[in-house]
Amino acid sequence: QVQLVESGGGLVQAGVSLTLSCVASGRTLSSYAVGWFRQTAGKEREFVTAISWSGDSTGYADSVKGRFTISRDNAKNTVYLQMNSLKPEDTAVYYCAAGLGGRYGYAYWGQGTQVTVSS
Repeated sequence: QVQLVESGGGLVQAGVSLTLSCVASGRTLSSYAVGWFRQTAGKEREFVTAISWSGDSTGYADSVKGRFTISRDNAKNTVYLQMNSLKPEDTAVYYCAAGLGGRYGYAYWGQGTQVTVSS
């Protein structure tokens, strides 16, 4: 079992940067791909970005490409989401997830952290 805890969310103004962290416990995160997803009230959870277990491969949703960067530190069992040039439409609860990734999905999910971007 892997337990994931997100942190770093908050209320910020448009244009600023924010970094989210996803810390794993229970098992080493280095065995898993990790993704970030987000969800707003009344909408389905959407993919934001993902990183392979080694960190060699990443993918981004078009809406965040060029603004968000995912990275990982396996020694710290942590994955980061650097969010730059935040927009009000980035407002959501952000979740990290760990698993095989891709079409295999993610077996483990955190509880989420709220990011609110004011205009």
